[in-house]
This record gives sequence, structure tokens and C-alpha cells, in this order.
Amino acid sequence: MIQLDLSDHRPLYEQIKEKMKELIIAEILKPDDKIPSVREMAQQLTINPNTIQRAYRDLETEGYIYSVRAKGSFVAPVSRVREKTENTELTDEMENLVKRARFLGIKKETLIDLIDGVYEKKEE
Repeated sequence: MIQLDLSDHRPLYEQIKEKMKELIIAEILKPDDKIPSVREMAQQLTINPNTIQRAYRDLETEGYIYSVRAKGSFVAPVSRVREKTENTELTDEMENLVKRARFLGIKKETLIDLIDGVYEKKEE
């Protein structure tokens, strides 16, 4: 299912995370499909279970999978993945814009006024 590239400069958990995302996005893993347990995946890939645990934790944080106590981990519905990804990306983008504005000397009040103006403006 997943093959790791030991010559890749990225950490193993990052590679696992990216491969799992690819499988989910390509719909090879369908919503609500059970994914291998941490122990099973660690045995398949012959790596430390902590590495798998970290990848799964990140995937859950990003909304790609969800856990059910005593049942395992499952692929999240596409709508949940999109919502979580969009929110994360939007938050990251907003944070970068605010940092740039602060660096350029734009006052906090000016940014707040700008945001308020956008929210009050009716869609045309």
C-alpha cells in the first residue's frame, strides 16, 4: 500500500502522511474505510510505531482521518477534509498577511477596519 523512499530527505512520518493523503485524494481509500492500525502499519513498513502514530495524528489534525475509540482510524468524508483543509489554509494565509502588514507598519486598527469594511460590504 505504502512504500517509503529511504533516500528521500523528508522524515518518514511526512512521507507516510503524504502517501496516505494521495490515497485518500485519489479515492483509493474511500470515506469511512478503516485504515491499518498503528501496529499493523509499523509491521508492514518495518518502522517504529511512534513514527506511524505521528503521521496518523497529523492526518487527523488535518481532517483526513478520524478515530473511533476501540475501533481504529477511518478515512474522513470528503466534505470534512475540504472544510478542514480550507480553514487551515485560510488561517495560514491570513496569519502571513497580518505578519506582512505588521512588518510594513500597518496598524492593527487599520487591519480591523479593513476587515470590518469587507464584512459590511454587500456582495455585488
